[in-house]
Amino acid sequence: MNSQRTASSSQRSREGSPPSGRDGGAGGLAGYVVAAALARTADGGAVVAVVLLVTSSGGSGTLAGVLGACITAPHLLGPFVARSLDLARDGRKVISAACLLYATALTAGVVTYGHTPVVLPALLLATAGACGPLLTGGISSRLPAIVGPQLRTQRRAQGWDVATYGIGGTVGPSLVAALSGWVSPTAAALALAAGAATAAGCVLLLPYSVPSHGGDRSAVLKPGATLALMARTGRLRRTVYLTMVVALSVAALPITAVHLTRTLGTEPATAALLTAAYGLGNLTGSIAVMARPLTGDPDRLMRRLALGVVAGLLTVTASPAFAVSVAAYALTGILNSFFFASTLAARTEYAPSGARGQVFIWVAALKITSGSAGTALAGSLTGVSVRLPLVVGLLAVSVAVAAATAETRFARADEKHP
Repeated sequence: MNSQRTASSSQRSREGSPPSGRDGGAGGLAGYVVAAALARTADGGAVVAVVLLVTSSGGSGTLAGVLGACITAPHLLGPFVARSLDLARDGRKVISAACLLYATALTAGVVTYGHTPVVLPALLLATAGACGPLLTGGISSRLPAIVGPQLRTQRRAQGWDVATYGIGGTVGPSLVAALSGWVSPTAAALALAAGAATAAGCVLLLPYSVPSHGGDRSAVLKPGATLALMARTGRLRRTVYLTMVVALSVAALPITAVHLTRTLGTEPATAALLTAAYGLGNLTGSIAVMARPLTGDPDRLMRRLALGVVAGLLTVTASPAFAVSVAAYALTGILNSFFFASTLAARTEYAPSGARGQVFIWVAALKITSGSAGTALAGSLTGVSVRLPLVVGLLAVSVAVAAATAETRFARADEKHP
């Protein structure tokens, strides 16, 4: 509990002083949004491009899955890549180099596929995947220094950040699908690579911020020490497990959409409308956060907004008709974007300055892992009941919120009676 009081006092100290570097203002935020959207569009569409490339050339579904995993699985290495960001004198150069390496490795991977032993494109795609965390959580860690210390400005900027994730998750796959149909999957992958390369230049144009280590690189925590810090610091710990459980739960939505069309009496192809409604809801929610930034303590916000996700999942579960299901998917997307914005606020306000990049990427990596587990779990549970994955998800989030609430109350009681 002492660590929680220490973290709380250090947080108050950070809030009372301006960040190192200079405020990038509206121009810095605009440049950030362009860079983040380009990078996350590349990262979000690459796996679809790789799968289409393999299947359209006669490759097996197993091979497509393996090469697709070469893009996604290395995201788990993110926390070990992230330390370079906290150690760097200029974090922009680290992220820019990652974008360039991503573009180069993705290009080489798709160009060599079918012309060399498959192990070579697999290694190249894995190299691109290892850069992915810096294109997602790594870029997010730059946002506080760009927008300045004002809490409301940071919260509004986090709405823009949520929007770039939504753009990456929707525009990326859609662009790949369109270009694959018009030209080829290879052309689609090359377009994504060009976007990542452009993002590299945009990142270098972002405002510079003085490194938090102040020249003492030995003060930067190692990945294991950062994870231990997150585990023993109450607010960061709750940020981690609430993020993971919500990610596991909403990962069931695309899988459930396919099976819901049967029980609701519509064509299987209409499942795309449900997933599109969820994506549109995410974007709508992020716009709402930009217009009306979240207020209050992120720790409390996360618990309340996680219960909002529970309400959305419950609405999807109880939907009696397809039109209601579309609205329920959109509502869940809106609520999930609110929750995501609150987790970004928590990472920004609770992470120690010397490990902020690592904290951002640790949470992102654990979120991706949990989402993948949620997809696999949903695939197995739908064989028992179409709505069972949704029920399991909303119960899991409810239990996590209850645990976080109890933990918070115990921490307060301990502060009152040391």
